[in-house]
Amino acid sequence: MKVVPLGTRLLIKPYEEEKKTSGGIVLPDAAKEKQMTAKVIAVGEKVEDIDLKENDKVLYSKYSGTEIKIDDDDYIIIDQDDILAKIED
Repeated sequence: MKVVPLGTRLLIKPYEEEKKTSGGIVLPDAAKEKQMTAKVIAVGEKVEDIDLKENDKVLYSKYSGTEIKIDDDDYIIIDQDDILAKIED
């Protein structure tokens, strides 16, 4: 299935969370902090003022967007205003 974000929205895929601490302790889901970095999958046609394209790494607001599941993978549809920064490696 292909999802195309409308207007000023983006489709992003959050990076997988670390399941263990550096000491090897496995963390339960309730103890993990929500991940705030993601990979851009698709960009809406009216996204302006920010230079984002597919495969860019971004930092987004903690509790923003709408979480969806596509083919057993988790994604977020988010407005461009909720993107805080582009992460360059």
